[in-house]
Amino acid sequence: MKNPLIFLFLFLLILGCSNYDDPNTDLDVIVPNNPPEEEAGNSEGNFVPCENGFAGAYPCDGYDLLGRLSLNAMNASSGNDIWGWTDMTSGREFALVGLNNGTAFIEITDTENLIYLGKLPTATTSSAWRDIKVYGDYAFVGAEAAGHGMQVFDLQNLLSVSNPPATFSADTRFTGFGNSHNIVINEDTGFAYAVGTDRGDAYNGGVHFVDIQDPMNPTAAGGFGDNGYTHDAQVVLYNGPDTDYSGSEIFIGANENEMVVADITDKMNPSAISSIQYGNLGYTHQGWFTEDQRYFILGDELDEINFGFNSRTLVFDLLDLDAPVLLTTYLGSTAAIDHNGYVKGNTYFLSNYTAGMRALDITSIESGAITEIGYFDSYPSGNSASFNGVWSVYPYFDSGKILINDINSGLFVVQASN
Repeated sequence: MKNPLIFLFLFLLILGCSNYDDPNTDLDVIVPNNPPEEEAGNSEGNFVPCENGFAGAYPCDGYDLLGRLSLNAMNASSGNDIWGWTDMTSGREFALVGLNNGTAFIEITDTENLIYLGKLPTATTSSAWRDIKVYGDYAFVGAEAAGHGMQVFDLQNLLSVSNPPATFSADTRFTGFGNSHNIVINEDTGFAYAVGTDRGDAYNGGVHFVDIQDPMNPTAAGGFGDNGYTHDAQVVLYNGPDTDYSGSEIFIGANENEMVVADITDKMNPSAISSIQYGNLGYTHQGWFTEDQRYFILGDELDEINFGFNSRTLVFDLLDLDAPVLLTTYLGSTAAIDHNGYVKGNTYFLSNYTAGMRALDITSIESGAITEIGYFDSYPSGNSASFNGVWSVYPYFDSGKILINDINSGLFVVQASN
């Protein structure tokens, strides 16, 4: 960012707020603006089919509402990131919900009876930014809160809660870094990668490597900061089309003003492979590989505000990791800002802030063709370019259930209509 003070002033002016926590951290400014139908309660709404463009009060296309849980029910004032966990023995499904003051755990196995099991409070102070990922049966939680580190929570604790909601404690905590914006986990190698840490640390706010193969004993394993601050990333055991890197552990970072590709196989000697910028760059935010690891789908969090685009999604061709190429851009149907997106099969599930969750068909991505095939809008107040609505989605349950975490309204569980 060439002049962060100008960006900061622009956000405060547009959003009319003063809760931007730290100029070293995210541009995901949170302004809770709870819709009038928000009420306290436990399982709310339950199954509401998407009919004639609405599931109750919520605009939709092809996705039914299975159930929801309000922020009030979770004793929080704003939501943020989200992940999911399935107990492989019983098949029970759980939502791991990021909140300003901690991480909530909700059993969603029976969507007619969502069960708020309790909360793991923040390790230090509250923060609008929290991130949860899973390795095996353990959750790993980071936050922008100063000194937070990474909480480790044994998810098996959720299987025997007798009197919910409970107040949980972390089973252990890694303090090799303080604040972080995201926790990235490569389940194939058993490493966690904390990104968006303090810009003045040993890795310039880049990536801290943490060995979590023994989840109860996380161990620092180096880091990578040659390209400066990393806002978000994906790390994969590479089996894509560039045979020069077959079997390597490849890092793709969204580094504010560029996308960065690095080989981090050797934790003591990581090396940059390439980087790429693009036109009308606002803030390189987050992205995800297609399942064949040929294409990387990237979101820019400021281009809608800075340049007046409708929701813009960029697709890079990574046939050659040493020379990424911008293949195409997709413009959505609304002015809403794009945020986190994840690929499952031939669908890209995009959290689109005020426009809700959008489902994009990427079957023909190689020809540059992307088509919206459905959506569920948890923020019915409008689709303007503002930082309200859906922060993130989790589409990876085998059951087909999809989790949506709305900054202003809390948890929604949806599923494609039959």
